Amino acid sequence: MLLTTPESIRTLQRKLYAKAKQEPAYRFYALYDKLYRADTLSHAWRLVKANKGSPGVDGISFEAIENGEGIETFLRGLARDLKDKTYRAQPVRRVMIPKADGSLRPLGIPTIRDRVAQMAVKLIIEPIFEADFCEHSYGFRPQRSAHDAVEDIAKVLWAGHTQVIDADLSKYFDSIPHAKLLAVVAERIVDGGILRLIKQWLKAPVIGEDERGVKKTVGGGKANSQGTPQGGVISPLLANCYLHILDRIWQRQNLKGKLKAHLVRYADDFVVLCAKGVEEALRVVRHVLERLGLMLNEAKTKVVDATEASFNFLGYSIRMSRGRQSGKPYPHVCPSDKSLKKIKAKLTALTGRELTPIALDKIVGNVNRSLRGWANYFHYRNSNQVMEKVKTHAEQRLRMHLMKRHKVKNRGIGEGRFPSATLYRRYGLYKVPTAAGWRSAHASA
Repeated sequence: MLLTTPESIRTLQRKLYAKAKQEPAYRFYALYDKLYRADTLSHAWRLVKANKGSPGVDGISFEAIENGEGIETFLRGLARDLKDKTYRAQPVRRVMIPKADGSLRPLGIPTIRDRVAQMAVKLIIEPIFEADFCEHSYGFRPQRSAHDAVEDIAKVLWAGHTQVIDADLSKYFDSIPHAKLLAVVAERIVDGGILRLIKQWLKAPVIGEDERGVKKTVGGGKANSQGTPQGGVISPLLANCYLHILDRIWQRQNLKGKLKAHLVRYADDFVVLCAKGVEEALRVVRHVLERLGLMLNEAKTKVVDATEASFNFLGYSIRMSRGRQSGKPYPHVCPSDKSLKKIKAKLTALTGRELTPIALDKIVGNVNRSLRGWANYFHYRNSNQVMEKVKTHAEQRLRMHLMKRHKVKNRGIGEGRFPSATLYRRYGLYKVPTAAGWRSAHASA
């Protein structure tokens, strides 16, 4: 859901952006009083609620706030604490999210109160940094998307930059040095109140649970000197600010021209596409990251000749291919095998036999939400074959679920009783689009 930014905030954001764009060396010092304005906090609340999310360590949900003290009282209290500078960040709740490879990714969930405060800061300082960010940076930026990043890659591949450094940073969010990050922020923001808030969020204790479910501090705290929890509202912007140094070096030293090497970055995921050797570009990447206190994951970082093999970026598999009829080369972009396996596993879990006691419309609703979200992102460029596989799998899984629900054991009878047309017409299954999803005419070559 898109929320319209109030005109008063948009006017402020435009002024800050214009000032930052016109004066690249200007440092902003009078921002703090904008945070606790009623319009800023009210819009921050709406944005945070639209993102949904679980309660933090205090266990307080959006519903508890709305049905308890009320939104207005909640925001007035936050405004008062910010204005009086008595606001203190609360600990962050750690949740471990399973990854496709079986490992776990730590996610940090601040309290709703802290998320609203972070959003307020983001509304004020993001336009300033937006004025500085480079064209080849796409992640977590207004009016930019993963598709824009993939389009950039496809265009550069088409132009002959087919030697690809597929980079992977080792635990980026956990390893950002606080002192260096705050120094980067201070290149533009010298308002002490803003900087103190950011430092509080960086130093907030992280509370997790042991194997017995006992809560304990697992990270963060005043002694902690690195990392910003994934899950915090302000974290993506701070992460972009820090890796902007890599972008800035690439741009200011004209490495795209000198090395024939084009950088495309989406948050901490980036690739370098080279028209000639990759050695010098890779050396520069390693050197800059070392100065930033970051490391490449050497096991996952690889060099790929895109005319001979594919590489994965933002869930897509990308390579140069040739048209079946014309024989002309074109950038082939489709959902990766990993992305396909992930959605098929999700659909399988959502239609398991153990779920037959649950109302059928709820089962279909959950399946449809997953399918729509996946298709909205991946129905793009050369995706039709993979889309067909997902469509077929969704039909098979719902049919098998209906067979279990109605105690139909024979597969042939099940296909006759629950044909694909019935799955869509009677049961309301979302129909995955299978027409070609390419955006550019040359992709059909």
